[in-house]
Amino acid sequence: MATMADVARSAGVSVATVSHVLNDTRPVLPHTRQAVLDAMDELGYTPNTLARSLVTARTRSIGLAVSAISNPYFTEILQGVEAAALERGYGLLIADPHDDPHHERKVVQLLHERRVDGMIVAPSPDPSELLAYLGRHKVPAVLLDRVVELPADGSLVCDQICAESATPTARLVTHLAGLGHRRIGMVAGLPGLSTTVERLAGYRDGLAASGLPYDEGLVVHGDSESRGAERATAALLALASPPTALVTANNAMTIGTLRALRDHGLSVPGDIALCCFDDFAWADLFSPRLTAIAQPSRDIGAEAVRVLLDRLADPATPARTLRLPCTFVHRTSCGCAEQPLTSVKGTPS
Repeated sequence: MATMADVARSAGVSVATVSHVLNDTRPVLPHTRQAVLDAMDELGYTPNTLARSLVTARTRSIGLAVSAISNPYFTEILQGVEAAALERGYGLLIADPHDDPHHERKVVQLLHERRVDGMIVAPSPDPSELLAYLGRHKVPAVLLDRVVELPADGSLVCDQICAESATPTARLVTHLAGLGHRRIGMVAGLPGLSTTVERLAGYRDGLAASGLPYDEGLVVHGDSESRGAERATAALLALASPPTALVTANNAMTIGTLRALRDHGLSVPGDIALCCFDDFAWADLFSPRLTAIAQPSRDIGAEAVRVLLDRLADPATPARTLRLPCTFVHRTSCGCAEQPLTSVKGTPS
């Protein structure tokens, strides 16, 4: 079995240089790094991860805790995290908190006990236990998708990565209003999530920008999942004066809304127009094709890894909240012809 000394001899460098390449403990010239990597490939050298972690106090692993991993949005985030982590030589440990605050704290503790170097977490509607645990144990962490208010006492300093929510939602509403709709319903997400709060704010902003009054009777909560959206949409359709257009606040709820519309014998956009937050791979396979806001999900995952590794390298870095722009994908469920993609930018945080 090849050793570090064998790699060093083959690459014409010192054992210390091989160690620096493996552990990122010191900058190494690109051609020297490549020579070491080529020697490792040629000799079939496999680093002893356990021994290396004992020396460096690092396991080169990242904990990822996101709910609804089966959701295409979070699946793409996972792919972004995995690709970026692998590129930097890190492995992943993955857990599903199920958007339950107590379970969230438990899975984060389990990841921490497995000595991950840092964590990437999509927080639940009530992340108080999560934040307390991360702060108490000084766990380097990045929160993604959902923005939270960090403890005022400074006990936790962590970064947050998400897409814009309010401005893109307002874009959907103004688009529908521009097509002549005056009763635009909103199927909102799980109460307590920052994405729910921000998309509701965007809905109200869109109404105001279009000169339309806010009617709380046109807002229902689908709790960010398909069955909830199905029930919520049915409630909207039962109104004495139902909406003529709908905005759904995530892809899972879009599926539930479409099911409810089908069950009520309604066609889109003939009987009711539909725009949704979240695009997904098969959105253009529906008939009609879905007009949607596309989030840069893979970029969110990759950016979360980059920011986490920056924090590991320099724990004193001030906390950052980064918001990535979304894209308005103009198809036909809104009732008009398709148009080129356009970015929808908001205010940087």
